[in-house]
Parts: sequence; C-alpha cells; structure tokens
Amino acid sequence: MANVRVYSTHTCPWCAKVKDLLKQNNIEFEDIDVGADQEKAKEMVEKSGQMGVPVVDINGTIIVGFNEAKIKEVLNLSAEGTGDDDAGNE
Repeated sequence: MANVRVYSTHTCPWCAKVKDLLKQNNIEFEDIDVGADQEKAKEMVEKSGQMGVPVVDINGTIIVGFNEAKIKEVLNLSAEGTGDDDAGNE
C-alpha cells in the first residue's frame, strides 16, 4: 500500500480535488493542514521547494499542484478521464 501525504489548507479548492481523487480510488492518505501546523509547512517546503499547496507525497515522489495524470501514474491507477494535468498550484 502506498504511503500518501497531502499537504493542504482548508481553503484550497485544488487540495479538495486531490483528496476527492484519492477517496474516489479508495486510497488512504494523511491530510496535513499546513495552515495550522508550521512545522509541517516547513517540512513541505523542504520536500517540494514550494510554498504553494497542494503538495502530494506518494512514497517519496513529490507532486506539486493537482496533476491527476501524475498522481494516477505514481499510484498505478487508470489514467482514463484525466483533464486538469498540472493545474491547481496555489
């Protein structure tokens, strides 16, 4: 099973899209609110080099923004129906 962490904020619509995609595919994930946890925010920046959310960490592979095709590729999910490749970095 993949170790998935989603660095997000509660006001980020692209973060919600990432989490919805994971839920639709029955992928368990840790949701980390970097707006409420400055240590986790620092960890996210160290991993990604980015301050924007969402940042998705899948077994050490870092994906910045809502990149449905890349998320599905890393999780070995079907890539059908992708649309918003590389979108949603706030």
